[in-house]
Amino acid sequence: MSTPVANHEAIEKVRDLIQGIDNAMLTTMTSQGLVSRPMKTQEVEFDGDLWFLTKKDTNKYQEMLKHPAVNVAYVGKSYVSIRGEAELLQDPSKVKEFWNAAYEKLLEVPYDDPSLILIKIKAETAEYWETGNKTKMVKTLFERLTGKESEETDLNKTVDLD
Repeated sequence: MSTPVANHEAIEKVRDLIQGIDNAMLTTMTSQGLVSRPMKTQEVEFDGDLWFLTKKDTNKYQEMLKHPAVNVAYVGKSYVSIRGEAELLQDPSKVKEFWNAAYEKLLEVPYDDPSLILIKIKAETAEYWETGNKTKMVKTLFERLTGKESEETDLNKTVDLD
């Protein structure tokens, strides 16, 4: 179980790693197995929850109704994989808060369409690889080559977020 300080630090770290990454891959469970699709990340500061917009008449909506456990993967300055539980919310005021012209073209509906649904993902754990930190990467490779590897230079880490 994580402590409040460790939890806050983990959330800050993940926030920093995913900041500025416009798209993520959302993985859901189907009757045939796992399926991933790109989703536009909402421009809100990560606080342990991730937000996405979709419509009720999509496969992902039906999949999350049956199996709310999901994974969201980000690729940018680092690689981040976030496991969590999806909650499907109908909140027109929140949809309006997130709405922009790109959604109208992408989803082909106005912001007040009743078929719009919010996906709120409560992040449980995150695993990340800090490949964007060149100094840390070089130090890690050097330590691995010389057999002096330490936990401090590990490029991969898993953290609890809830």
